[in-house]
Amino acid sequence: MQHRFTGKTVLVTGAGSGLGRAIALAFAAEGASVVAAGRTAAPLEETVALIGAAGGAAAAVTADVTDSDSLRDLVHASVTRFGGLDVAVNNAGILRGTGPVADVDEEDWDAVLRTNVTGVWLAMKHEIAHMRANGGGAIVNISSNLGAHRRIPGAAAYITSKAAVSALTRAAALDHVQEGVRINAVSPGASAAPMSLLPGETEAERTERMKTQTPLGRAAEAEEVAAAVLYLASPAAGAVVGADLVVDSGSSA
Repeated sequence: MQHRFTGKTVLVTGAGSGLGRAIALAFAAEGASVVAAGRTAAPLEETVALIGAAGGAAAAVTADVTDSDSLRDLVHASVTRFGGLDVAVNNAGILRGTGPVADVDEEDWDAVLRTNVTGVWLAMKHEIAHMRANGGGAIVNISSNLGAHRRIPGAAAYITSKAAVSALTRAAALDHVQEGVRINAVSPGASAAPMSLLPGETEAERTERMKTQTPLGRAAEAEEVAAAVLYLASPAAGAVVGADLVVDSGSSA
């Protein structure tokens, strides 16, 4: 096991389940002190308990990515708890408002854009403010292969939001690289996480569906997506700026 993040503090939003939890566990396994953030305390505490059981260090902090003050307080709590903020992974996101564009509910549209786009912008705003004043850092935004890379019917709100995250990542990367803040994105496709399950679908049924819906014949494991995130946050990716790394079993190739 490598220990690329020993002595580093890593903030992960949406860390209570799925990809966010896998990313938090992966950073902790490589020596990072992890701040697991999200809206609900109980699943965050589960993530922290898993990290602690493996010998790692972590803290759970509730935060709402749609609220600027909450995110400012989250960054402050991270710095106060572990002494700094070296890496931030903006993973929190929602999927609502499915169906044809003309039938999407306005409330669902606003909620998806507010969480998935404005939430990433607000998080970066406060993360960058700390990092550029304290020697720099790395940010990885979790986008999606749906958006900048491929489209499907019936998911316009989500697709629009994730295309915006990919574009926002590139714009922010150019704005702040001279200040020592390196920003990139990872765009997962269907992965072994709850969000990729269709309504009423079991994990076994998803496995069967992926055999014909992806060139690789399977969904990406959450740990494989996490590995991409850790690479972009690591010194090995020191010259990688504004990248959008797709991890989708070949679906958008």
